[in-house]
Amino acid sequence: MTITQLSTFLKIAELRNFSAAASSLGYAQSTVTTQIKQLEEELECQLFDRLGKTIVLTPQGERLITYAERMLQLEREIHLEISDEEEPTGVLKIGVSESLCYNRVPKILMEYKKAAPGMDIQLTFITHETFPDMLQKGELDMVYTLNPYMEDDRLTMLYKKEESLGFFVSPDHPLAGKEIKEKDLSDYPLLLTGHNCSFRHMLLTDLSKCGMDPNPLIETSSKEVLKQFAANGLGIAFIPDMTAVKEVENGSLKRLDWKGNAFPIYSQIFVHKDKYVGKAISTLNDIIKK
Repeated sequence: MTITQLSTFLKIAELRNFSAAASSLGYAQSTVTTQIKQLEEELECQLFDRLGKTIVLTPQGERLITYAERMLQLEREIHLEISDEEEPTGVLKIGVSESLCYNRVPKILMEYKKAAPGMDIQLTFITHETFPDMLQKGELDMVYTLNPYMEDDRLTMLYKKEESLGFFVSPDHPLAGKEIKEKDLSDYPLLLTGHNCSFRHMLLTDLSKCGMDPNPLIETSSKEVLKQFAANGLGIAFIPDMTAVKEVENGSLKRLDWKGNAFPIYSQIFVHKDKYVGKAISTLNDIIKK
């Protein structure tokens, strides 16, 4: 069997369609069909049931997924770590939380490029729910995330730093300059992150425990939109402090003096629990730690 065959197998398993997999991989459908046929002949089993136009994994196919993902992960590690050069070369696939890209990730990557000029970086925005599976499948080499503290048996944490969330309003907002708690938010529209964001869940859970019925004006994954709405006096934005540094400095936003319950979040670095942490990853990890 070959890495190409295993990669094709995983793409078909993901898309459940030979034609779609061929298109995604840039192959002719006949090429994809031949690769799977050769793989099935070598393993002496059927990997997919073809039920009309529907493709379903057989039990053997389900078991192969884990091994195929590990093989592709090992192949990527070989390219990253086996080299005659002292400095790492290759492609490093990093998943990042969008919030970290406002004033932190660009500086980190500039320093990393100086330390490891032979490395190319591929960035993917991730969410709290999706990134563990992406690491598990080998789609990412490492993740730099901003979330509540999390533990997952599938992952290894390389780094953790406490961060902060804040409530931001226009300087002339009625609550600006006052000490506030949960009850003080009841009369004002809230500007919140999207449904799949852990920050939003933390706040709504806290308000619910305080017997409050939240009043969201908008919910969006775009911190820029939330900041613009807040700066124009349309509500209270609940976002990470690191995403509003520029606006606080130029006076377009003011951080409220929050005295309510805490919302603990952390920037964290994760890799797959079986991931070999070579120089390519350790160099970036060390830069982030600084």
